[in-house]
Amino acid sequence: MLLNPVVTINIFQKQANPQIYSTSQVIFEEGQSGEYMFGIIEGEINILINGKVVETITTGDVFGTGVLVGIKNRTYTAIAKTECKLVSLDERRFLFAVQETPMFALHVIKNYSERLSRLQRMV
Repeated sequence: MLLNPVVTINIFQKQANPQIYSTSQVIFEEGQSGEYMFGIIEGEINILINGKVVETITTGDVFGTGVLVGIKNRTYTAIAKTECKLVSLDERRFLFAVQETPMFALHVIKNYSERLSRLQRMV
């Protein structure tokens, strides 16, 4: 059983300093190094590969999670489709969130593996 988006958003809201991104603002670019995964408190994000939108994600979703499993460079570009409120979690904050809500780890892993398999099918 996966987490209800409301529970996920509550985890995100406990994080300090959510950031606001305006429509069309780049969160990170393909190939860039990264240290944080992101959670969407509100808004929509376009995921692009080679400049083409391959997925749109929304409130309660996570992205950029590869950095937590040793992938140092971003494998896609993330751009705000709408104005967004995001939280960023480094490894320490991610582990703290998992301690508080263990199911969050499964949510992130499932999200990561589903995105990976979708992207592999497109290649």
